[in-house]
Amino acid sequence: MASLIARTPFEGLLPLSYGTVEATEVVLRSVTSVAPFSGQADAVSKALEKAVGCRLPPVGTFVEANRARVVWSGLDQWFVMSEDTVTIPGAALTDQGDAWAAVEIAGTDARDVLARLVPLDLRLSVFEVGHAARTMLAHMSCLLMRTAEDRYVALVFRSMAASAAHDIERAMRMVSARADL
Repeated sequence: MASLIARTPFEGLLPLSYGTVEATEVVLRSVTSVAPFSGQADAVSKALEKAVGCRLPPVGTFVEANRARVVWSGLDQWFVMSEDTVTIPGAALTDQGDAWAAVEIAGTDARDVLARLVPLDLRLSVFEVGHAARTMLAHMSCLLMRTAEDRYVALVFRSMAASAAHDIERAMRMVSARADL
């Protein structure tokens, strides 16, 4: 019988550190997609607040409470990232835990690194702390969150973890080399 070994998506690929930027894996325990049924968004939001301590955030944002993060992830859809899977009436729920890989990109030049990878205006006055966006990271689909002034979390499909790590490392090296000129 085959012996299976559990591995995180970025195992052996992260952490990375170049210049003032570090990229580290964020291990996702549970990711549940929440899509409220028609007319149920308010009831789902209240049930979610009772379950994890925060309501559904507005489009393009995320909220955190009680070691849970609720992030807008698309039209009428949110991801609940927490220790345990949530069960909420009035919504289509899908376990997404094994589908995503998460990387935190942090440091003084984190915005410059991401500016090479994502087609967003990442200035703090535009993409504020607490903002989230569905976008591209290099050539792959991504959910990007700004968690602090110089800290971001990017979710990519698990199958793209190696590509994401490669592209992030390349951008980190370029920004670091530019600083050395």
